[in-house]
Amino acid sequence: MIKGYWSMLLLGIVALVQVQMAQAGAVDEAVRRGVLKVGTDPNYVPFEMTDRQGRVIGFEADLLEAMSDALGVTLEWVPVAYTELIPGLLADRFDMIGSGMTVTQERNLKLNFSDSFIIVGQTVLLHPRLAGKVSSIEDLNEAGYRIASTDGTTGEAAARRFVGAAQLRSFATAEEGIRQVVSGRMDAFIHDAPYNLIALAKPQNHALLALEQPFTYEPLAFGLKKGDYDSLNWINHFLNQIAQDGTYDRLHDKWFRDTDWLSEIE
Repeated sequence: MIKGYWSMLLLGIVALVQVQMAQAGAVDEAVRRGVLKVGTDPNYVPFEMTDRQGRVIGFEADLLEAMSDALGVTLEWVPVAYTELIPGLLADRFDMIGSGMTVTQERNLKLNFSDSFIIVGQTVLLHPRLAGKVSSIEDLNEAGYRIASTDGTTGEAAARRFVGAAQLRSFATAEEGIRQVVSGRMDAFIHDAPYNLIALAKPQNHALLALEQPFTYEPLAFGLKKGDYDSLNWINHFLNQIAQDGTYDRLHDKWFRDTDWLSEIE
């Protein structure tokens, strides 16, 4: 009887340990492994993009580097298409999403988000033939206009919501969407304000016009699996810490005030 009791107790302890290991969050797992794996689509200037050496750089990339340093681990990027970010997280291909992802109600049903690290909004880039014809997003809501956006983004959702009467087409990358407008095959491109602002500074896009006033409100945040509250707690405290110690402002100025980094990607 005693032997059976201790056997049952041992089995219970083993089961408890297995449950605790299964419930280990992204941060705990990264510390255990020594590597923080982050899923990203490195095509969102200036948040995450590849330089001439193929390295992922950008504002969000620097935030994640600082986060990894604070954890005492190495940062490992897992590049995927934007539409594969949430499926990849749910399939445990990486620990978290760091890819300029906007917090939406639909996405929040599938994963948890950290506190926002920046607020952006959608803006519009126009072909120069629309000068004097289009002054707001409402003006583009007509069947004669061809509107480009990027697959799986809130820009694509905004296009459906605000200019649903127009001819909508979504492209795999923002760069391709802009090229379509530059070439005249599309009339306008909808995307996040910081990206569009940087795109206008590139010589090949200098003729484009911009509706610079954002017409949506979009907080960007890091995405984690549902129920990973310990990791969310740690990340939110990290974001608060770097906001207080000047790290956030320094990195923000590096990517949004200075333009020296443009030479690294062109």
